[in-house]
Amino acid sequence: MTTDDLERITRWEDAGAVWEVAALRPESATISLMRCDAGEEVERFVTTDPRVLALCRERW
Repeated sequence: MTTDDLERITRWEDAGAVWEVAALRPESATISLMRCDAGEEVERFVTTDPRVLALCRERW
């Protein structure tokens, strides 16, 4: 089963947590999923999903 990276980020936000762009390259982004209380990084992943890349460019 593959995970939809945009859905993953949306679920994370819906749960009240935050995410940030750790690195942005032309064809990939590294996303850092942060805890909602202290901002500690819980997980980091790399995505090539064009929808997530567009969202990351908007945030950066």
